[in-house]
Amino acid sequence: MSHQGADKRILVGVDGSEASVEALRHAQHLATAVGAELDAVTCWEFPPIYEGFVEMEAGDFEKRARELLEESVAKAFGATVPENVVQHLLYGPPRQALIDASRKATMLVVGRRGHGGFPGLALGSVSSACVAHAECPVLVVHAPHHGADQLH
Repeated sequence: MSHQGADKRILVGVDGSEASVEALRHAQHLATAVGAELDAVTCWEFPPIYEGFVEMEAGDFEKRARELLEESVAKAFGATVPENVVQHLLYGPPRQALIDASRKATMLVVGRRGHGGFPGLALGSVSSACVAHAECPVLVVHAPHHGADQLH
């Protein structure tokens, strides 16, 4: 796949986790180095239980996703967001939405949350799906380690 002639665009999946905030920071370093736009995206959808049991406005899910994205960008960059960073929401399951969006990206950067059932498992479900199916190179960023009991 070639991105010749296309604008350079680094896509970052943001879910509010420490790993996704770290992914934003890493992606910004890369974007700065190659003169790319950094596209920070949060995916959202209606939960399966929504239709039968939840009485929330449809906009509440989208609003919370936007707040999560804005909070994550603020954690990554502070009060001054770099000029090359754009933020938007993607509707749909994160795996498929990020894979679809990867068609127009130079690189996809995702964080590894590590919330799976097996400690030490290399990749989570979203990052694993992106590595396997994205249409651009994928960088998986781990959350920063805090504490002395971490393996080196």
